[in-house]
Amino acid sequence: MLFTETTLAGAYVIAPERQADERGFFARTFCADAFAERGLATDFPQCNISFNAERGTLRGMHYQEPPHAEAKLVRCTMGAIHDVIVDLRPDSPTFTQWVAAELSAENRRMLYIPEGLAHGFLTLTDSSEVFYQISRRYDRASARGVRYDDPAFGIDWPGPIKVISERDRNWPGLEGLA
Repeated sequence: MLFTETTLAGAYVIAPERQADERGFFARTFCADAFAERGLATDFPQCNISFNAERGTLRGMHYQEPPHAEAKLVRCTMGAIHDVIVDLRPDSPTFTQWVAAELSAENRRMLYIPEGLAHGFLTLTDSSEVFYQISRRYDRASARGVRYDDPAFGIDWPGPIKVISERDRNWPGLEGLA
């Protein structure tokens, strides 16, 4: 696996290292030792998928507050997404900054998201599916979000938002965080 650290500490874009032959290729998508060497989560007790029928679907920006804060390993298994993370760690030098990566079934890249960052994505194709490995079980009482269009973050989404849930549309902005 090829780990590329982003400008947000602890967040990585991870590409599989392909071993190709006449059959196709083989690649690891997770190795606890490789993750542990970088201080990343190695235990993912919950995995989720989301299917998104229409291009221009936005999900996010989601996180869980402590003590249920979670790290995520996200990949797009069908279609393509513009995946975005925002640093919500108040003591971080990159507080309120964001990073984006295109994840697709074709490029097979993943995004590792450490605790304390909000996560969301915009689908770039119809019929996109996203697979999440999560370091903690979901805790409804700890689920939070921030507005995808808050000027405090200035996220540059690559296209129009056609589908968004009422909940995601109404998350508070940065000023609404406790």
